[in-house]
Amino acid sequence: QVQLVESGGGLVQPGGSLRLSCAASGIVFSLYTMSWYRQAPGKQRELVAFITRGYNTNYTDSVKGRFTISRDNAKNTVYLQMNSLKPEDTAVFYCNAGLLNSAYWGQGTQVTVSS
Repeated sequence: QVQLVESGGGLVQPGGSLRLSCAASGIVFSLYTMSWYRQAPGKQRELVAFITRGYNTNYTDSVKGRFTISRDNAKNTVYLQMNSLKPEDTAVFYCNAGLLNSAYWGQGTQVTVSS
């Protein structure tokens, strides 16, 4: 049974930082491209960042220079370090594991940026 469990969300003031974690089980983690998506109220889910099994990374323009995705294959965990957070970053953040035609999702973690 595949499980992706996100953690690390919460309430933070503008300019603050959070680190999200996503622990995976039931997959050969090192083979998967791992991604973070987010969905703000009333908006479609969007890709925030991904990291391939070869450690190549890519980011949506709005988070470049502020967010960093990383992975620890020994811990089957992917991280999203989020700095200089803005109110428009408020969303539910989801972890995704993708390989060929397989895709798995976590349950999401809420990030709220507000003063």
